[in-house]
Amino acid sequence: MGINTELLWTPGALAAATGGTLLGTTAPAVTGVSIDTRTLAPGEAFFAIRGENSDGHAYVGRASERGAALSVVERGRVSAMPAGAPLLAVDHVLGALEAVGRAARARTPAKIIGVTGSVGKTTTKEALALGLRADGPTHASAASYNNHWGVPLSLARMPAGSAYGVFELGMNHAGEITPLVDMVRPHVAIVTTVEPVHIAQFASVEAIADAKAEIFSGLVPGGAAVINRDNPHFERLAGAARAAGVATIIGFGEASGSDARLVSVALQAQSSTVIADIMGETVSFKVGLPGRHIVQNMLAVLASAKLVGADLCLAALALASMGPPPGRGVRTPLAVKGGIATLIDESYNANPASMRAALAVLGGTPLTGRGRRLAVLGDMLELGPEGAAMHRDLAGAAAAADLVFCAGPLMRALWEALPATRRGAWAPDAAALQPLVAERLRGGDVIMVKGSNGSRMGILARALIERFRAPAEALGADAFE
Repeated sequence: MGINTELLWTPGALAAATGGTLLGTTAPAVTGVSIDTRTLAPGEAFFAIRGENSDGHAYVGRASERGAALSVVERGRVSAMPAGAPLLAVDHVLGALEAVGRAARARTPAKIIGVTGSVGKTTTKEALALGLRADGPTHASAASYNNHWGVPLSLARMPAGSAYGVFELGMNHAGEITPLVDMVRPHVAIVTTVEPVHIAQFASVEAIADAKAEIFSGLVPGGAAVINRDNPHFERLAGAARAAGVATIIGFGEASGSDARLVSVALQAQSSTVIADIMGETVSFKVGLPGRHIVQNMLAVLASAKLVGADLCLAALALASMGPPPGRGVRTPLAVKGGIATLIDESYNANPASMRAALAVLGGTPLTGRGRRLAVLGDMLELGPEGAAMHRDLAGAAAAADLVFCAGPLMRALWEALPATRRGAWAPDAAALQPLVAERLRGGDVIMVKGSNGSRMGILARALIERFRAPAEALGADAFE
């Protein structure tokens, strides 16, 4: 991969945006923006943010060694920086990053879409980026960069010539989305759904809906709200949008009143074929990911594409090439006793809604030979005092699996609710569960791994992949068919 030499900023433009002072000999062009020297590329600006566990000022020397165009540092720390390092001295580094993000938003003519919701934000954002790129230059936030540093960083990386921009906005407390959407100022705001996620920080699910509705406060005049019509909080969200002055409210889903309505769907093991009515236009398309929950959000994607003036047919065609982001359904073959098994890595995060969706996908995955469906589940966190009950309530959805393996104290409640015939194993944590899962695997099995980030199920998934990595010669062309 070559070095990016495309001009993103000039040092002077960064200084003007931040009110900072340039020191030393900076490169004439800034080709990117970074907050991590481990991934910083030559020519990028390094923002030395103070984090909870580290202070970016300690890595300015490394940034210079890696060819940074300049490092953005606090004025009071300049004297402690390496001699000769090219610097932009500012009052506050995170504030400077926010200022650059605002400047990037102000200079672009791009149509902007903001995405929030309890579940499905990142996949929806990635699908939007895929569909819009078929129509014109599109910039989208990387990974799940949806918080107080991820949003301004994503904005700061947006090229001035973008035709479209897609940004994910997250929260786990009330009031967090308001400052983020004030920077993004979208033309379209999507709320994928409202579920009891981070419920420990809220008095009710209705309070979560109100926090998600903060996204409507930042819509540009004439902007549109795209809301899940099938969610019980649709009217609450629509009312909040109207209160924010939003005149165009688009509902998506299966409900008869949906503006972007699912007409029919054929669910396959790794994809879906869909017919939908998108604001009066019938569209037939394929989605390259499995699951009814994915199809639901593709309705929002296509409605948003139409709202910003993109070619609806091109956007719909692009969805066929969708692939899962890391930890959200990536499939990997495992060379286990008796043949090849398939691991479905859903370990990025979990809540009751996404857990049910992942179990439904597992249930729809075909088996070969003597294979079984195995669910390997870790605790869902931040659910408050009802957490154990929410885990126990997964017992019905877990019937999609032949064997269920559980890790963590909360998952003990699900384990105890399962019939003995479907109990694989329970362990206090993911590390202790991993060998118990490994010894039970056999050829033809499909293993779905899921849990909240804090449950460390991603480490379990990676351990299984490393232990049973299948050599290429063991895989046929139809390994995942």
